[in-house]
Amino acid sequence: MLRLSQSPTDPAFVADPYPFYDRAREGGDLFYWEDYGRICAVSHRAVTALLKDRRLGREVPAEQATEIPPRLQPFYDIEAHSMLELEPPRHTRLRGLVLRAFTSRRIAGMETEIEALCHRLIDDFPEGPVDLLDAYARPIPIVVICRLLGVPEERAEDLLAWSNAMVAMYQARRTPQIEEAAVAASRDFRAFVVETIEARRSRPGPDLLTDLIAAESEGAKLTTDELVTTVILLLNAGHEATVHSMGNAAKLLMEQGNPPVDEVTVEECLRLDPPLHLFDRWVYEEMEAFGQTLRRGDRVACLLAAANRDPAAYEDPAAFRPGRTGPQGASFGGGIHFCVGAPLARLELLIGLRVLFERLPGLQPSEPPQYADVYHFRGLTRLMAQRTSG
Repeated sequence: MLRLSQSPTDPAFVADPYPFYDRAREGGDLFYWEDYGRICAVSHRAVTALLKDRRLGREVPAEQATEIPPRLQPFYDIEAHSMLELEPPRHTRLRGLVLRAFTSRRIAGMETEIEALCHRLIDDFPEGPVDLLDAYARPIPIVVICRLLGVPEERAEDLLAWSNAMVAMYQARRTPQIEEAAVAASRDFRAFVVETIEARRSRPGPDLLTDLIAAESEGAKLTTDELVTTVILLLNAGHEATVHSMGNAAKLLMEQGNPPVDEVTVEECLRLDPPLHLFDRWVYEEMEAFGQTLRRGDRVACLLAAANRDPAAYEDPAAFRPGRTGPQGASFGGGIHFCVGAPLARLELLIGLRVLFERLPGLQPSEPPQYADVYHFRGLTRLMAQRTSG
């Protein structure tokens, strides 16, 4: 097996990780990433297969579990009930209850609101250069998920701050200072969500939170702890990845001369520069995979962005070709942990990008965009652009 070393915080890698993925893929479907100390799936066929293989999962095998330091307990108390980190049967119950409330009809019903929000944000753009992240990509998903859940959107700034602090725990740049900030955010976020849940229990509304409170599966409702974690997960996942997706896609579309935006354009943007690059899985039983023996307790990283640029799956994979042939991209994951918010994210991207480039044709960067040190996510620090018309 090919063994490679590459710091995920190295500025050259942060700016462009794709040459490293290409080099790794030359060694086959799997390689060993020294800096992470684990096997990585790098081809499209390996990533999609291992995402769906039930011999792997997200829960840490019992014998691999390490004791959580008391100072980090508030953060991991929330994580303990996250369907993203669980396997059946708990995952099945939690995801089923969420899907029962997170309906396609409810998401489709947000279309008019999302479009109006996009127009209002553009109306408020300053004259001259504008940071499309702060002025557009960040507010859209946080306001939308607040409205969908029934959470006060005037608290959006707090929610963004808490979410950013918690999500940083999954980034390669994690430090004791980041851990301290995440714990403080976890306490504040939990207190806010508990207060919001109690308010909604006494005053139900036409929102996702009310439906989650009422949702039942075989007579069992979500517990308060499960509700708190699920709401935090939806708020975090409901905006973090979409912000990166919107920024990455807007940059890409400006580079491509502002082509028309439709569903296939959105899919190609997600394929070429997705917001999440690495998704971990644990091996539960010894197995053979792509010429290698995987043993119980091994941690395998699925490199979603590498799968999306596999030349065995896509012709000229680095080229921007909306409507291209090829398999479904790996940007939203796969298997039982396929992103529950994918339909909402796609709708936000479709409307947000279409309105942006219809209102501001000829929009171009006013300074070179730079990517942030947030691996295993991928997103820009800011995206300064010049409105030239509209």
